[in-house]
Parts: sequence; structure tokens; C-alpha cells
Amino acid sequence: MDPMKPMRRWFSPPQSPMPKAQSLTRCLAIILSLAAGPWLHAAAVYKDALIEQVPHVEQKPDFCGEACAEMFLRKLGSKLTQDDVFDRAGLDPAHGRGCYTRELDRALQAIGFATGSVFYQVDAAKPADGLERLWKGLHADLAAGVPSIVCMHSGGGPAATEHFRLIPGYSAAKDEIIYHEPAEAGGQYRRMPRQQFIRLWPLKYDAKTWTVVRLRMEPRKIVKDEPAASLTTADFAQHVMSLRAKLPGAGFTIVVQPPFVVIGDEPPQTVRMRAERTVKWAVDKLKQDYFAKDPAEILDVWLFRDKASYERNAKALFNEAPHTPFGYYSAENKALVMNIETGGGTLVHEIVHPYMRANFPACPDWFNEGMGSLYEQASERAGHIVGLTNWRLAGLQKAIKAGIVPEFPEMMGATGLHFYGDDPGTNYAQARYLCYYLQEKGLLIDFYKQFVKNEPQDHHGVATLKKILKKDDLVKFKKEWEKFVMGLRFP
Repeated sequence: MDPMKPMRRWFSPPQSPMPKAQSLTRCLAIILSLAAGPWLHAAAVYKDALIEQVPHVEQKPDFCGEACAEMFLRKLGSKLTQDDVFDRAGLDPAHGRGCYTRELDRALQAIGFATGSVFYQVDAAKPADGLERLWKGLHADLAAGVPSIVCMHSGGGPAATEHFRLIPGYSAAKDEIIYHEPAEAGGQYRRMPRQQFIRLWPLKYDAKTWTVVRLRMEPRKIVKDEPAASLTTADFAQHVMSLRAKLPGAGFTIVVQPPFVVIGDEPPQTVRMRAERTVKWAVDKLKQDYFAKDPAEILDVWLFRDKASYERNAKALFNEAPHTPFGYYSAENKALVMNIETGGGTLVHEIVHPYMRANFPACPDWFNEGMGSLYEQASERAGHIVGLTNWRLAGLQKAIKAGIVPEFPEMMGATGLHFYGDDPGTNYAQARYLCYYLQEKGLLIDFYKQFVKNEPQDHHGVATLKKILKKDDLVKFKKEWEKFVMGLRFP
């Protein structure tokens, strides 16, 4: 059949006269319908539909769906945020991304929305009817005051990505979709030709069947606002995204172990094991006996597999050369930096410090380092963390024999450079084995609690130590303690 014959028949003069303007309008509509190809479905006519006063929310990185949900939640008077939406999705923040469709659907249902079928299929060989039917459903919901979150291509061209947008309206005058764009500031009530929307909507995962995503935002029983935890899963997800951008190379595994994010270049299963058996174990046990509060900020734990990796990556990441072969805490970078080849003791030592800072910010240097050093060689006894004897013992015993160990008030009163710089070689060890003595006598936990309480009047803890020991003469006690230390062995 000659493809021009239908056109000639359509353009043949009508039986009754038609005004010139009307004839031209009809011809233009036919030409446009042919040019648009299979996407145009000109027979349907839709009425205006608009949900007014829907606030706009700009998304955090990769939180486009979560931000769309927050927009309509605000319209409903809820204070739930895009972070709260993410938190209800049950997504492991270590993935370092926002919600995919199934996860967003799970979050929306948990909040109290009826989202519908969500995934729809369209025959790729003849998509027009299927897409028009799905659009009709979306339009009907708009007319009833129910917006939709759609997953669509962000724009035309091969670089287009999949992107969530909120659809709160439709304008009949120019056949335009009205949408909220979460990726840009001021992205409320933007407009797009409906046919452009129809082209961008289907996700072409399969050559024969296209997938169309629509999450209805019909509110049922919306959950009440809840105070967010100090650090949420959304916070960790955003943090992991930023970390991925600065990884010094391939081969790193990221594990979220609140309040830490563990990053290591050993095999993935080894990094996960260290996060579970060292970091989580230490945190759980320290909180059990001492610390009620987590640090208020996310801290990174960098576990480098050996000396070369440790030195190279510390320089690449933080532009600093390590001052110890074992590991250190960088307050400026909020990071614990470890040569994990030397063992996990230094890691547990450094974990103590941010917890002490969060729970006992006025803690003097001797007790901060004494507690950290105590647990750099640690185990478990009757379900509680305990420090064991370690390599510091030999130096301390030698100093005791030489008679150079300071009196306790002197060591406990040393701060800053006096504690660290003027250390006669015994300050760390003396502090550690004072804590060890208290532990072995069953007094350490009570000492910590009373010291925290008494610190404003007893900054260095001397009076609290006398009270716990029930000894007024610390010179005499030092001789008793030295005898105790000389009887210890390592290993």
C-alpha cells in the first residue's frame, strides 16, 4: 500500500465547508501526531489537576526518592525528613547510596503510604497504549489529590541516569506534566511536555518488555514524628558516599560499625571480621561498664594491611607521616589510623579515647592514657572486658628497681607536655598498671564513676583514689603497689 494514500484521503476536502483556520489547525495536529511516532496518543484529553502548596526539598547526594517523600510529608504536616525515610528502608549504609525502588517502597509503606503495584510492564513493540493507560492512572490519582513518585530517566541522551521525581500536577493548556525536581534548589512546580515525560518514563531493562515505576503517595496512617538518633543510618550512608570519593585506590572494603566506619585494604572478609570482633566487641564491652554515650560524630577507622600501606596511605589521605609504627588518632581528620599488621591492641587503645572524650571530657591525661593502655592488651572475664599484662610491664619493673617511678600525685598531676614530653619512661606504664591494680581489686569501675562525679573538685583524681582505696597515705600505697607490679609476669 502506498503510505501516502491515507494522508491524501485525510486531507481531501470535507463534504461540508470548513473554516480556513479550523482546517489549518486540524492539519497541524495530524502532522504533529505523525511526527511524534508511537509515543503520541492524541485521542485522550485530560483536565487540569494540581496539588497546591507542596513544599520543595533539595535532596542530599543520591537521596532523590527520599527527598520526594519528604516534600509530600511536609504537605501533610509531618516533620519526617529524607533521612528518616532512608532510615526506614532497612538499607545497609555501607552500600553508600540512596534507596532503590524496592527499598523506597518499603520505607514509604513503613511510614504509612499505600504505594500500589509500583512496577508495571509495557510491551516494547507497541508501548503507546500501555504508557497511556499508566498515565491515566497517575492523572486520576492527581485529580483525587494523590501525587506519585516516579523513577524515570533524568533527561535525554546516553548519559541520562535514573532519577526519582515527585509529580504533583498536570496542566491541560499545554499538555504539560508538573513536577518537583529534588536535584536542584528552587525545583518546585516545574513543567515538562507530557510526551517528553512519556518518553523518559519507561526503563528499558529488556528489549521486549519495558518497566515503568510509580509509587502512589496515598496517605493512610502516617507514623508520628520521632526524635532522630544522634547518628542515623542516613548519616552513615552519606558519610560512606563521601569516603568512596577519597579512597586512595582500589581494593578497600567499607564496613559501618557505629559510631565508626571501618575502612581496610585487607581481604573483605578480614576487614569485616576486624570490624565485628575487635571494633564492635570493644565498643560493646566498654559501654557495658563505663560509657553511656557514643561520640557525637562519625569516626573513621583506617586499617592498613602492613607498614608500607600504612605509611603510604597516611601520607596520601592526610598529608602526614605516622609518628608511631602502630597507629594513632587524628583529631583533625576524625580518624583512627592503624598499621593493623602490628595487631589490634592499638586499635582498642584508640577506641577508648573518643568514648572518654564523649563521656568524661575533663578526664586528665593520666587516666585517659591509663585506660587506653590498659585495654591495648585485653580479653574477657565473666562477660566483662579486662586488661591483661603487656609489653609495658618490663620497663615499669626496671624503673621500680631503679627507684625512678614518680609518686602518684606527681604522675596524676602531669598534663600535656609534662605528661607526654617529660615522661621519664614510666608515665604510660604507671598509669596503666594503676588502672590494672584497681581492676584486679574490683575497684576500677567504681573509681571511674566516682571520678567522673568528683572531677570538678578533684580534677586529677587523687582524693577519689584515696577514697576508693581507703588509704590516706599514697606514699605507703605506692610501696604496696610496686610489690604487686613486681609480682606480675608477661607473657
